[in-house]
Amino acid sequence: MHRNTFTAGLLLAGGAFGLPGLSLADFAKDSKASLELRNFYMNRDFRQRGATQAKAEEWAQGFLLRYESGFSEGRIGVGVDALGLLGVKLDSGAQRSGTQLLKQDRETRRAQDEYAELGLTAKLKASRTLLKLGTLQPRLPSVAYNDGRLLPQTFRGGHLSSQEIDGLTLDAGRLTQVNQRSSSDYEDMTVSNGSAGGIGVKSSKTSDAFNFAGLTYQWSSQLATAYHYGELEDLYRQHILNLTHSLALSPQQSLRTELRAARANDAGSSNVDNDAYGAMLTYRFAAHSLGVAYQRMAGDTGYAYIAGSDPFLFNYVQFGDFANRDERSWQLRYDYDFAAMGIPGLTFMTRYITGDGIELGAGKANGKEWERNTDIAYVFQSGALKNLGVKWRNATVRTRHFGNDLDDNRLILSYTLPVW
Repeated sequence: MHRNTFTAGLLLAGGAFGLPGLSLADFAKDSKASLELRNFYMNRDFRQRGATQAKAEEWAQGFLLRYESGFSEGRIGVGVDALGLLGVKLDSGAQRSGTQLLKQDRETRRAQDEYAELGLTAKLKASRTLLKLGTLQPRLPSVAYNDGRLLPQTFRGGHLSSQEIDGLTLDAGRLTQVNQRSSSDYEDMTVSNGSAGGIGVKSSKTSDAFNFAGLTYQWSSQLATAYHYGELEDLYRQHILNLTHSLALSPQQSLRTELRAARANDAGSSNVDNDAYGAMLTYRFAAHSLGVAYQRMAGDTGYAYIAGSDPFLFNYVQFGDFANRDERSWQLRYDYDFAAMGIPGLTFMTRYITGDGIELGAGKANGKEWERNTDIAYVFQSGALKNLGVKWRNATVRTRHFGNDLDDNRLILSYTLPVW
C-alpha cells in the first residue's frame, strides 16, 4: 500500500478519537510500518487414559500489519498507531481443532476459515509522558498480553506512562475489554487461577474494568525495584513487588537475581485468596546461561490473573503456570547461543519444571506435575532468506491425580517485512 494512502487512512481514523485538523506531515514524520508473516503448525497429543480427544492439530498463516505514526509538533504531540491482524486456516479438522491457533465456531466448535481484527490507538505525548487510548498490548507485572499463538491478544482501554523523573517509570490505566488470541470479538474479562481438581476461583462473573498502577525505579544500572497494583473489578485485587539485580563477575560472566512477591484477594464476587513468592538466579558465562527458579503458592486459591494473559510468574512456561493452590515448583533452565561457535542466529533453550503439594480437595492426594520444554531457533543472517526465523518448540507434560498428559510440538516460521 502506498505510504501516503495508508497514512491518510489513519488520519481519518484519528478523527474518531477527536483528533481532527492534524496535517499529513505531522503523522508521516518519523512513522514506520511493518508486515509480519507468521506460519504456525501445532500438534498436541493427549496421553492420559480416557482423554476425550486424541490430539489437537492445526496449521495456519498469520498476517500482522503494524503502523506507528510520529507525533505532531507542539507542547502536546498527537499520533495514531494501527494494528491489523488476519489469521487464515491452512489445515484443521473436526476431531483436531482446539489448538487456539484459529477461531472456532461457537456451535460446531469447528475452526473458521479466517478471522481478522483492526485496532486503532490514539496517542498523546507531552515531554516524557505518553497516553495511549484504544487498542493496547500492555506488558506489565499486573497485566501482560499473550502472544503465544498465531495472533496476539489485545485489550481496549487507556494507558498512561511517565518517565519525567530520571530512573522512575510510572504506569496507570484502565482496561475495559479483551480480545483473546484466537478470537476477533472483544468481550468482558474473567479471572484465571490455579484450579486443579476444581479447587480454584468460584465465580462466574465477568468484569468490564481492570484498573492498574505501578512504579519502577532504576536505582543503578545493576539494581531495579518495582511495585504494581491490579484490580479486576468485583473479582480480585493484587499487589506485586519485584526486585532485579545484575552483578558483573567478569567481562564474560554475570549473575542475575530476581525476586517476586504477590498478594491477591477477593474484590467482592469471588473467593480469590493467594500469596505467591518466587526467586530466580541466572548465571551467564560467555554463550552459556544456567538458571534456577523456585515458586511457591499459598492461600485458598492459586495465582490470580486475567484469563488468557501472561501471568508474572517464573514458572509460567509453554503449557503450564505451576500456580495451583499450595503448589511448590522448581525450574532448571539452560540456554546457549551458537554465535560463539560461528553460527550467529542459532539459539537453543531447554528447561525442566516440577511441581508438587497441589491441593485437590478434602480426602484427595496432593497433585504433582512436571514439564520439559525445548526451543531451537534460527534466524537467517544473509542471502535471499535474510531475517527469516524458524523455531521448533517441544513440550512434554505429565501430571498425577489431575490434568492432562500431553506431548506438544510447534513449528513457527516468521518473516517481518518493513513497509517503510
